Amino acid sequence: MISMEKALLDDLRQRLERDRDNLGAEIEQIEDQEVHAENQYDPEFSGYGNHMAETGTEIYEQERNLTLEQTLKQQLAEVEHALAKFDEGTYGICDNCGKEIVPDRLQVLPQAALCINCKERQETQRR
Repeated sequence: MISMEKALLDDLRQRLERDRDNLGAEIEQIEDQEVHAENQYDPEFSGYGNHMAETGTEIYEQERNLTLEQTLKQQLAEVEHALAKFDEGTYGICDNCGKEIVPDRLQVLPQAALCINCKERQETQRR
């Protein structure tokens, strides 16, 4: 684990645990909305009687919720990875190069798994 003050490490771990709980609750809420929407779906629905705008709005909402759910699940995976690194004693170490992630970066983004140099290279390769 990197050489940071214990108080700062404790704070970062607590933030990650809160983030994990909050993300889990948000995902659960979206999944509950999806179940509610599915329960309202009439298998005999043929589109008659509903205005096209209503149908379009429903489809838009479903797609928006799916996208949001995917984003939240990705964020949750990053937070859980950071917490696992805490447990392994490797928190604050870059997953790519093995160098220390600067504490300032971790304070801004506690779930950061890459140092700034490796993250910049990763972003450049994506373009």
